[in-house]
Amino acid sequence: MINYEFLKDEANKLGVSLVDYAADRFDVYAERLVRWNNHVNLTAITEPDDIVIKHFVDCLNICRFVSFNKGDKVIDIGTGAGFPGMPLLIANPEIDMTFVDSIGKKLAFIKDVMRNNGLVGEIIKARAEELGKNGSHREQYDFATARAVAPMNVLCEYCLPFVKVGGRFIAMKGASVKQEVEEAEKAIAVLGGALEKLEEFELPNGDKRGIVIIKKISQTPTKYPRKSKKIDTKPL
Repeated sequence: MINYEFLKDEANKLGVSLVDYAADRFDVYAERLVRWNNHVNLTAITEPDDIVIKHFVDCLNICRFVSFNKGDKVIDIGTGAGFPGMPLLIANPEIDMTFVDSIGKKLAFIKDVMRNNGLVGEIIKARAEELGKNGSHREQYDFATARAVAPMNVLCEYCLPFVKVGGRFIAMKGASVKQEVEEAEKAIAVLGGALEKLEEFELPNGDKRGIVIIKKISQTPTKYPRKSKKIDTKPL
């Protein structure tokens, strides 16, 4: 379905070397994405080259700025159709990936992709603000990731509670990333984080993107995360 050489060439530009079986897995991912999208609302992007650029290459840009080691625990919050968690797992199958979403149909899709690709990961149906209070998951992860439309100050409260001290929260954002980070300075500090990197880049089609990497430098106060209504209506 996808153009293997195009994907491999773009990945190589990011310092990501995709062996043949990894490219095969991306192809299966794209095929399942389009098939499932006929009955589950997963993405508005369904053309093969667009999937490669706007989903796969976009997510793989994380690998330019973060090195994943074998056994690193990564949690993808509000994973939806698996972005960025699934591309990261395909490129780094040695990591310990957990996919979290509150919508069961989307998690069924994630399970289907992993089964058809011979990948292993944990799938949890939960709301992030509730799971973040659970001692089995709170401050247990080396990395938390999110590719969401929520503002940074809101995203931080949903995601930083999962990150252990010394770990990192990676947020994938659009063109207004600098302004969002400025507006989230208080939230980042209150939740125990510190801005480590703010990177801006362009996709092969010219779309502008941003990646924010926040290092966890102290424990998140126990009062956070708050209930979702309060997070959304009274962000930090």
